[in-house]
Amino acid sequence: MGTAAAGIAASLALAGCSNGKAAASSTGAAAAPKSGQITIAYLQKQGDQQYFIDEANGAKAEAAKLGDVKIVTVDLGTDSNQAISAMSTEVGQQVDGIAIVVPDQKIGPQVIDSAGAIPLVASDDPISNGSGQPAPFVGFDSVQMGTSVGTEAGKLFKQYGWSAADTRILAAYQQDLSDCQQREQGEEAGFAAAADASPQIVKIGTDNSVVDAQNKTGAAITANPGVKHWVVWGCNDESETGAVTALQNSGVAPANIDGVGLGAYLTCKDWAAKKDSGNKAALFIDGRAVGATAVDVLVGKIRDGKALPAKSIAKTTMVDATNFVQAGVQCS
Repeated sequence: MGTAAAGIAASLALAGCSNGKAAASSTGAAAAPKSGQITIAYLQKQGDQQYFIDEANGAKAEAAKLGDVKIVTVDLGTDSNQAISAMSTEVGQQVDGIAIVVPDQKIGPQVIDSAGAIPLVASDDPISNGSGQPAPFVGFDSVQMGTSVGTEAGKLFKQYGWSAADTRILAAYQQDLSDCQQREQGEEAGFAAAADASPQIVKIGTDNSVVDAQNKTGAAITANPGVKHWVVWGCNDESETGAVTALQNSGVAPANIDGVGLGAYLTCKDWAAKKDSGNKAALFIDGRAVGATAVDVLVGKIRDGKALPAKSIAKTTMVDATNFVQAGVQCS
């Protein structure tokens, strides 16, 4: 692959898989190196969300750099049955490699079994086979991300001089998704350490969409009358911005909202429009880098016989209205 990975080396740290613990069926161990055109299927849940659009574009851009690589993208929505069906279709088409963002981690064993000898990486959400062995993973460290978000929210809380007594933390996330659970754990720990305070946490279960977060937040506001200040975080930008929007629509002034997003592609919209906003900061996660790296490691396996790294972890950057443009955030 030569220097193809150089463009993303600064934003990703690759962890090797010399321990051999990755799920055997997803490493493509039986396949010999291939010359000629390579076809990689990128199957994504919620493929219409900006993060996943960026991820697909990053995959296609990296494929163009590597040369003679075709990317087939499939939007799975939130349908696990569609994911299983799409896996069967792509395997039947004899694609050379697969990257998948599963709608539900519970289908991991079926996905890995379906791939057989085709090299496969789990993108964004980890999956394991029936024996609990993880597939090679490309994405982010969820606990680390959550800790960064919580730490920033805690610093702002302390800076504003708010008290725990009249503050609530609104945590919006998909509660049955392990990545979201880990991010929430990190957010709570990061906030507690940075704020040196423990406001009551109101947890809202969402499907990680803007609309659902906005709707669920309305009920939370009604159930918590008399709150003066709100700290807001979520599993992704959709959940956080949806909650902030609901608070502002209910009459809460932006000055009384400490919202820290996770993604930055939606939180930055108010910054770009120069609007007064409860979205005070966001952790920038670059889907383009994840998509590019998924393609890079798969091509390395298919074309050069390189072992798939057990984990390829992307770096993140905290941004706000003053530096999001320089950081490379693209607002959706």
